[in-house]
Amino acid sequence: MQVYVNQLVKMSLPGIFIVTMLTLSIPAVHGGKVLVFPQDGSNWVNMKVIIEALHSRGHSVSVVRPSDSWYIKETSPHYSSITIDIPGGADEEFFRSFVSRLIQIKREGKFFEIHRKVCEMIIKMLENKQLMQSIRETKYDLVLTDPANGGGVVLAHYLNVPLVFNVRWTIRGEGHFAIAPSPLSYVPFPVAELTDKMSFFERVLNIVVYVTRQYLYRQTMGPHYSALVALVLRSTTSHCFKLSGVHGVIIMSLGTLIGQLPHDISDEIAAAFSQLPQKVIWRYKGDRPATLGNNTLLVDWMPQDDFLGHPMTRLFVAHGGTNGIFEAIYHGVPIVGLPLVFDQPDNLSRMKVKGVAKVVDLATLDRNIFSQALQEVLNEPSYRRNMQRLSRLHRDVPMEPLDTALFWVEFVMRHKGAAHLHTESYRMPWFSYHSVDVMVFLLAVVSFTLLITVAFIRCLCFRMCSRHKIKHK
Repeated sequence: MQVYVNQLVKMSLPGIFIVTMLTLSIPAVHGGKVLVFPQDGSNWVNMKVIIEALHSRGHSVSVVRPSDSWYIKETSPHYSSITIDIPGGADEEFFRSFVSRLIQIKREGKFFEIHRKVCEMIIKMLENKQLMQSIRETKYDLVLTDPANGGGVVLAHYLNVPLVFNVRWTIRGEGHFAIAPSPLSYVPFPVAELTDKMSFFERVLNIVVYVTRQYLYRQTMGPHYSALVALVLRSTTSHCFKLSGVHGVIIMSLGTLIGQLPHDISDEIAAAFSQLPQKVIWRYKGDRPATLGNNTLLVDWMPQDDFLGHPMTRLFVAHGGTNGIFEAIYHGVPIVGLPLVFDQPDNLSRMKVKGVAKVVDLATLDRNIFSQALQEVLNEPSYRRNMQRLSRLHRDVPMEPLDTALFWVEFVMRHKGAAHLHTESYRMPWFSYHSVDVMVFLLAVVSFTLLITVAFIRCLCFRMCSRHKIKHK
């Protein structure tokens, strides 16, 4: 019996060693609790990818969603839902009518409802004492939020837990301005559609646009979030098309939010497509355009990333959303851009500067203008060559983008907010940050030196004149 036991121990020693090594190799962050406050619509697409990856790494994820959420499902194997019984205010019908109104406004020369709804949703959460007590007892390690709205920021501040944004665009513009030093002398404000190489008058324009945008924010969205912050402080599947044709394929999609366009514009776009030898796959949910050609297929949904990755794809007609831009860069597909709102004009402006996109204004679009843009990008080799160069640069990274996102999320969790990465500017008054005090001091020193020099010269001249008068007498 003793011999049998000894044999069992010897046989199990390698297994014990392997289990021990595996245990020691497990990262310091394991089984964390993440509270997610997302933005509905296309913003949910990349947030969902991060959530699924966090779940696969053993983290527990909870997602806050309104009761009528458009894309965020209440049940999922990857997260648990905290459903707030309040409408989110951004359904498909809202954006369908919004596009028509927006284009009409641009042609002649109320998009703040979503932010009001977000604020009402957070207020309802804070007023639900039982819900907030449950959230506090869960002891979340981090809030992951989409900065397209400010609800997640307020929630993270209220719960006093670290905060991570999933994209760069915030309700006030470029996220860089909110978290890092961003001198307007070389950091372009998105709406200005400039680059980091600005002339003197472009820098003037950048500052004017920035100041104007901040004023508009305070007058429109600001009151909703001010009221919310005040409350917090007081309370402490699918269609698929077989790609073919010797001339290749054109993909058109205006994102998850924009499924259709006014009839006159859709007819002009369809007429321009009908003149091309390429096949066209167009994600469009409106009425069939009267000028639709036999080479164009309308679909309610498409696997956009897969289609862009197909070797026969020649061109991407897009609205300039962040997801589509990066997918096009990754697969090296040039763009004809039809920007509407948010970060779209700025994204496409950057692509235009790099020679990979042609931008067309929807408000002035007709079949001739659109056709010329399509022909230029299709027939000018530099567009594809420049985009393929960007694709090579984009892919040449030490880590996969998802691994990078996961690393930084877990890094912030491990280091309790990673305060050591905060710059000293967080603790500097505005006049020190802009070196105003240094400039005033140096100006004072120079002025004092000049004053002393002038006084000395005047005194010397006076004495010399006095001696000359005495000798003369």
